[in-house]
Amino acid sequence: MKAPGGIGGGREAPSLGLKFLLLAVISLGSMVIDHRNDHLSQVRQVFSIAVYPIEIAVNFPFKAWRWTTISLAERATLLRENSELKDLQLRYDVRLQRMAAIEAENLRLRAMLDSSARIDDRVLVAEILAVDLDPYRHRFSINQGLQDGVYVGQALLDANGVVGQIVEVEVFTSEAVLISDADHAVPVSVNRNGLRTIAVGTGDSRRLRLPYLTNSADIELGDLLVSSGLGGVFPSGYPVGRVLEVERRPGQSFADVIVEPASELDRDREVLLVWSEEDQDKQYDKSKPIETDP
Repeated sequence: MKAPGGIGGGREAPSLGLKFLLLAVISLGSMVIDHRNDHLSQVRQVFSIAVYPIEIAVNFPFKAWRWTTISLAERATLLRENSELKDLQLRYDVRLQRMAAIEAENLRLRAMLDSSARIDDRVLVAEILAVDLDPYRHRFSINQGLQDGVYVGQALLDANGVVGQIVEVEVFTSEAVLISDADHAVPVSVNRNGLRTIAVGTGDSRRLRLPYLTNSADIELGDLLVSSGLGGVFPSGYPVGRVLEVERRPGQSFADVIVEPASELDRDREVLLVWSEEDQDKQYDKSKPIETDP
């Protein structure tokens, strides 16, 4: 048996250390030669071209992973920011709606106060609490009552004109009837010529009638009707409505005259209570009929 590495085993292969040293010397020599004479530039270019596809193939998974990670992170960030912006926009929209409602309320109250400035007697703004849902009874309740000096028969106005009058009074609330109620009537006069008559409700919040004008009465389309002040309930000179239709039928004694109320009877949220000093001492019987005399 021959010992390993013996004469019978052939020539001994160079050791690993010797190989490494040889490669290091060759590399160092190549670097020195290339640095001085640049003889290996073409070789480097050839190797660079040959290795480039391999470099791309090796780097592609890492680049793809990095791009995917960044894209997903950016998408998550965008989705979160979008959700936050939507929530913020919703909050601002709600605030804007509330501000619009407050602005509209302020405009109504300002118009109401401007209207009250034209009245010499005491006035008080009242809020409408509820509306009678019966289509044949145009009534509503307000948040002022006996403790505020409200009395039966008291006039109600808004920024545009006559609204109605009080028919029932409780301690803290009152019930009012609109001038459009079929059982209500208000003395009026034509602003153009002073012609006096009575406007009665029709059950339609946008229609009043003048049933007591003869065919020969001086009434025209567009005439403004104002409260005459007769009877002492409604202050004189306040708009009641404008003539919308005039029909004179041959053979009939009275003309058919339709008036559009000046007040927004179906839209008011606040009304103006009006009374004079002597009115505060009056006591009205709840059974007393609503004023109808011109």
